[in-house]
Amino acid sequence: MNSIRNFCIIAHIDHGKSTLADRLLEITNTISQREYKDQILDNMDLERERGITIKSHAIQMEYLHAGNKYILNLIDTPGHVDFSYEVSRAIASCEGALLVIDSTQGIQAQTISNLYMAIDHNLEIIPVLNKMDMPNAMPEEVKDQIVDLIGCDRNDIIEASAKTGMGIDRILEEIVKRIPPPGGDPEAPLQALVFDSIFNSFRGIIAYFKIVNGTIFKGDRVKFFSTGHEYDADEIGVLKLRPNPRDMMQAGDVGYIISGIKDAAEVRVGDTITHVEDPCEKAIEGFEEVKPMVFAGIYPVDADEYEDLRIAIEKLQLNDASLSFVPESSAALGFGFRCGFLGLLHMEIVQERLDREFNMDVITTVPNVSFKVMTTQGEETDVHNPSGLPALNHIERIDEPYIVAQVITKSDYTGAIMKLCIDKRGTLKNQVYLTSDRVELTFEMPLSEIVFDFYDKLKSISKGYASFDYYYTDYRKADLVRLDILLNGEMVDALSTLIHRGHAYDFGRKMCVKLKELIPRQQFDIAIQAAIGAKIIARETVKAVRKDVTAKCYGGDITRKRKLLEKQKKGKKRMRQIGNVEVPQQAFLAVLKLD
Repeated sequence: MNSIRNFCIIAHIDHGKSTLADRLLEITNTISQREYKDQILDNMDLERERGITIKSHAIQMEYLHAGNKYILNLIDTPGHVDFSYEVSRAIASCEGALLVIDSTQGIQAQTISNLYMAIDHNLEIIPVLNKMDMPNAMPEEVKDQIVDLIGCDRNDIIEASAKTGMGIDRILEEIVKRIPPPGGDPEAPLQALVFDSIFNSFRGIIAYFKIVNGTIFKGDRVKFFSTGHEYDADEIGVLKLRPNPRDMMQAGDVGYIISGIKDAAEVRVGDTITHVEDPCEKAIEGFEEVKPMVFAGIYPVDADEYEDLRIAIEKLQLNDASLSFVPESSAALGFGFRCGFLGLLHMEIVQERLDREFNMDVITTVPNVSFKVMTTQGEETDVHNPSGLPALNHIERIDEPYIVAQVITKSDYTGAIMKLCIDKRGTLKNQVYLTSDRVELTFEMPLSEIVFDFYDKLKSISKGYASFDYYYTDYRKADLVRLDILLNGEMVDALSTLIHRGHAYDFGRKMCVKLKELIPRQQFDIAIQAAIGAKIIARETVKAVRKDVTAKCYGGDITRKRKLLEKQKKGKKRMRQIGNVEVPQQAFLAVLKLD
């Protein structure tokens, strides 16, 4: 155990984490020149294109230092705020962390929140200043920020460039010197932390774990703590570039277990694996059910593809345990699913993967968050969908989820960002100057306000310099109303939204104007109305396309024309009663981009 080092890499998006992992693998000869490609740990096309890590990865390296051979387990972590629970489990399975900071950009919000998480788990932090080869690097300023943040010595900060390979040798030496070997007792009952899982269509679910205490042999009978299900350990092993089977693993080791599990719900990230015969007394702390925060309906464009969509989402869920879904139906869109996501990026990625991996064309409804509704009978229900809201006279109060948001930005943009947050019903809680021109703002605001377009606006206001991170606090009473859109008096349930009363009038008017542009003209007038309950708050009319029925009458008595016009009028009246309005798909997407 003294030769094992388990560490992860903490960084904001695009600070060079995947490139640094590439260099470490290259220098320790874990991968041959022939196998090498950029971002080797990111094995999804989507990750490579966007330059983000979506799924965390783990890999084992061997490193010779002063004549001793060390085993280094790198547990890679995703960088985006939506995947922070995965990050917390990866951090819990390490003893140290490389804090990678871009020397051209300085410290950003995601770095800070993941760093606090690492400090809570008592990890040894090794600060690395990356991208030192860039002409616009500001090493001295960024070093000041790091010293202020973690109180380390200036000489402890490693200057490196993952692109050119500068400083990588020193990083490896520091990992061996400063990160402690894993604690734990190989003789104690087995206790292993699951920090990730992937689905393989031939072998079932492969769970990645770190053994905290005890020893496991191939073929042992094991069980998962939270579900109590029992399995045989068909294969265990360590993670090189490909799985590397072993017969025995003990405390401190990081590896994988295959036991033929087919149902994703049975393996949960953060769960504990133990022996059936001699179980450990308690699970490893920190396990929680991953709660979805943003909900949206996903419907097939072609109603016949409903079954295909269900199979596609189930397969996707095996790879991504944080996705949850239940069937629902909509009068406007037919049958589909209400899916729960960790955040907006997660939702976008699921949509993209459905399209790429399963060739599914889907319509996504307006994303919304989950509310708690207290009825007048004293019952409490969770509402994920505006159409699930009880009648107004039965509602005592509605509670909505609140978050604490941290924004780090250049001080020039402070005023504009404060205005944005306050417009979104936020309250400023704290303002700290990290350096003379970088400020950290802390707001409390409703989650529903950031679900739409908050992130895009923040980036454009700050010219891309602001970084944003948030965590959930609690539910609070809110003055919310359900805004319905009526077409010719018929409600379109897929366009309903739950919205704060103060924003409803403005939003309703914009929706009507936007729909007027998008809905094609018919042979009759179409009334587009926004309503709260029975009260209409905005209206637009799509004018009828009128055929000139009197064109063939030239000359003669006026009554001939009158007769034709009366006939047309009757036809229009009947058509308006039975005619239905097709809502084009752009209309559902336009709601997301309303501004």
